[in-house]
Amino acid sequence: MKSHMTRLLGILLCLVCGRVASGQTVDEIVEKHLAALGGRAALAKLTSRQMTGLIVLSTPVGELRGTVETQAARPNKSRSLIKVDLTSLGGGPMTVDQRFDGNTGFVIDTMQGNRDVTGSQLELMKANLFPSPLLNYKEAGVTVELKGREKVGDRDAYALVVTPPAAAQARTPVRFFIDAETYLQSRIVVKVDIPQVGGEIEQTTDFSDYRDVDGFKVPFTIRAASVVQTYTITFTKVENNPKIDDAVFAKP
Repeated sequence: MKSHMTRLLGILLCLVCGRVASGQTVDEIVEKHLAALGGRAALAKLTSRQMTGLIVLSTPVGELRGTVETQAARPNKSRSLIKVDLTSLGGGPMTVDQRFDGNTGFVIDTMQGNRDVTGSQLELMKANLFPSPLLNYKEAGVTVELKGREKVGDRDAYALVVTPPAAAQARTPVRFFIDAETYLQSRIVVKVDIPQVGGEIEQTTDFSDYRDVDGFKVPFTIRAASVVQTYTITFTKVENNPKIDDAVFAKP
């Protein structure tokens, strides 16, 4: 009898703990995340964003510093322009200008040559909806699953697996981590195939130093790490709803 009661108590505890651990649904977490960013209604009126700042690349020979400028516009247009001085390595200025017009991607790269963006890289760009991939994910055919809690640093975060629509050629899932207290995004983990480095790599990107800009919470520090490289971006200026010429997203 005692053994039976012990097993029964164990089952009940598991059920109670399970309910506590998964006490919120995906929709509840997503809505709290959108509210933390500025609110669903406000986000629906956000059409574009421009950010400028500094980038530090960590290399085996030391840190390389440069500037970064990003632009984004609905529904999923994006551009990132990075300029780094390689004089200390015996080179000159390096420019990487990555553009996506909503359908096609192109990179202007003074080091590795200009190229089209293809494969999983392209699919990830298509799925990266502005201002948030989670704003209208159901309408976009995106699947979001809650995989419990995990630690991001010393903080608890909800782990969400976000998978592009079934129609996508390469359904590359992305792992989103939403801070369990602030409901702001703390991390993204994604696997992407990059031919220039010989195949698929996993990149972890952390977001921190959230600040209020016109009522929207924006991360001013982004740190990305992979087996290929590690870099940190510190933004110094953020503009919401600037007028951006579509030409900046297009292949020149």
